[in-house]
Amino acid sequence: MTPDSSPPRSAASEPLAPEPRDDSHDFVLRIVQPALLGLMDGSVSTLAPIFAAAELTGRPFAAFVVGVAAALGAGISMGLAEALSDDGKISGRGNPWLRGGVTGLATIVGGMLHTLPFLLPNLQAALTLAYVVVGLELLAIAYIRYRYMKSPLGQTILQVIVGGGIVFGIGVLLGRLGAGA
Repeated sequence: MTPDSSPPRSAASEPLAPEPRDDSHDFVLRIVQPALLGLMDGSVSTLAPIFAAAELTGRPFAAFVVGVAAALGAGISMGLAEALSDDGKISGRGNPWLRGGVTGLATIVGGMLHTLPFLLPNLQAALTLAYVVVGLELLAIAYIRYRYMKSPLGQTILQVIVGGGIVFGIGVLLGRLGAGA
């Protein structure tokens, strides 16, 4: 081998070029995925405190206040966690503060949707409406996962509803245990 010649390079030794992305891929990475993360967290993580407060106190407004506090607290927490977890340079996920804002706002929306029924003065009516809203939230999350993340619809519905059902059940159970103590 002469100094002018070099050994042939294998394809494995070539640096990997980033795959070209289209606008829809960037939209999913930068907006849909952070929004989905927030909706899932807001919809599920606030269930237990809201329904526990409703069962424990028997007062819809108490559940509403707990729901607002849980939704706002979770939104701030999730927004900061998303913004500080990845600066977007290596992952290509874009501006961290935009992603954090999307995640935080979606978390608040997800937590507030099933909190609003507790503005009704009748606990049973508030609970019934909140159950319906939770079901619709979980189905919407499953559809978004299906539509943008290409998850199988039946599987994602099952995953989201089972996960949400477990958290919901914990809230109701703890509320009833606390009310009976």
